[in-house]
Amino acid sequence: MKNLIYFFVFISLNCFAQGKFLTKTGTVGFEASVPSFEEVKASNNTVTAIVNSENGEFAALVLVKGFRFKNALMEEHFNENYAESDTYPKITFKGNIANFSLNELSETPKTFKVSGSLTFHGKTNALENIPLKVSKNNEGDIIMSGMFTTKPADYDIKIPKIVKNKIAETVDATFSFKLKKK
Repeated sequence: MKNLIYFFVFISLNCFAQGKFLTKTGTVGFEASVPSFEEVKASNNTVTAIVNSENGEFAALVLVKGFRFKNALMEEHFNENYAESDTYPKITFKGNIANFSLNELSETPKTFKVSGSLTFHGKTNALENIPLKVSKNNEGDIIMSGMFTTKPADYDIKIPKIVKNKIAETVDATFSFKLKKK
């Protein structure tokens, strides 16, 4: 009887873990460039993301100091003056992918909608119905990508007047994840 209980506990834990897909090498990027001025663009290739394929729960963690710019001075200004990455070291997203079904995925991307809360610079805002392209490759990995637009002001990021005309009022954010079965 005791062995039977252990067996069922082991099986139930194993079944629960089967629905998790994870990456620690996801990519998040943003661009806030204005024509005729230097490109304001960065990417971070060390993003952690997890999806529960059983219920569509999704979460991502971005370390702010992981963003890389073409210009080292721009990266320094971003971390010290705008993102204040010593005070606010992380960006988090927690949400849900509507109508997510692992069984419906194939190599052909399917569009879902993700909604949740994005926390950056100490401020949390809701993101609603963000289009999300999702597919599954031959190895069974889940591939996700998408983009959304936001504003620095939504996260209490103040742009000094001296550079205000060199940085766009809206920021295009992109993301891409290849999640492996956990």
